[in-house]
Amino acid sequence: MTEEVQPGFVRLRLDLSYDGTDFHGWAKQAGGRRTVQGEIEDALRTVTRSKETYDLTVAGRTDAGVHARGQVAHVDLPEEVWREHHEKLLKRLAGRLPKDVRVWALREAPSGFNARFSAVWRRYAYRVTDNPGGVDPLLRNHVLWHDWPLDVDAMNEAARALVGEHDFAAYCKKREGATTIRTLQELSLDKGADGIITATVRADAFCHNMVRSLIGALLFVGDGHRGPQWPGKVLAAGVRDSAVHVVRPHGLTLEEVGYPADELLAARSKEARNKRSLPSAGCC
Repeated sequence: MTEEVQPGFVRLRLDLSYDGTDFHGWAKQAGGRRTVQGEIEDALRTVTRSKETYDLTVAGRTDAGVHARGQVAHVDLPEEVWREHHEKLLKRLAGRLPKDVRVWALREAPSGFNARFSAVWRRYAYRVTDNPGGVDPLLRNHVLWHDWPLDVDAMNEAARALVGEHDFAAYCKKREGATTIRTLQELSLDKGADGIITATVRADAFCHNMVRSLIGALLFVGDGHRGPQWPGKVLAAGVRDSAVHVVRPHGLTLEEVGYPADELLAARSKEARNKRSLPSAGCC
């Protein structure tokens, strides 16, 4: 997973989306569990008639049940394979992939591009409704139902104390050797005319369960179980609080990944590696 492409290979950027309902997350797993990475790598091997599997590197590994609208990955293919298949590769993938995952764009990546380490931010959305009648059946796999009325203003007040660079150990599942220091660039909530509350969460990177833990804390504020100052106090304490619940994954969608200008990609990738070691397992 370096920005250096081996001689005889070409690095490709893939822009993709998936409905995470029936996936055991992004990353390949032992035991034959269905994953997004596994499906795309299998399809890529099949449509290029390759004997080996070409590994994907992804911007943000999502957990089981989490969706993605703007996921980004890269793969290094032999130059001869790319030359032979590039004109029809996208359409052939569409014919081979299952309907709950799509690759929307596939092109040669600029020099220095690394889907994971070149990224400067990831933006997630978490969707929840407090409608007393529940969730629209057509949205049931993408919106959480919270059966208490929610005060969005109080949730936004609480969210403001969490924005910035902090040690989010209180909101992360600790990984051995991985830092929990993150820069939370945006955390805001808005209630639409349809009654769905969308939380926008953007950071340079996320540690495991971070987004769903933050939302769990804000929901406790929104329904009156805790005051707006409580999430900030939990953050400052720096330890997991049993009152912070990790909300269910189906309300969470990776919406977009941000990258710097092409000429800054390699430098950003080097900076990300030196500054922080990202978690090796699932996210958010």
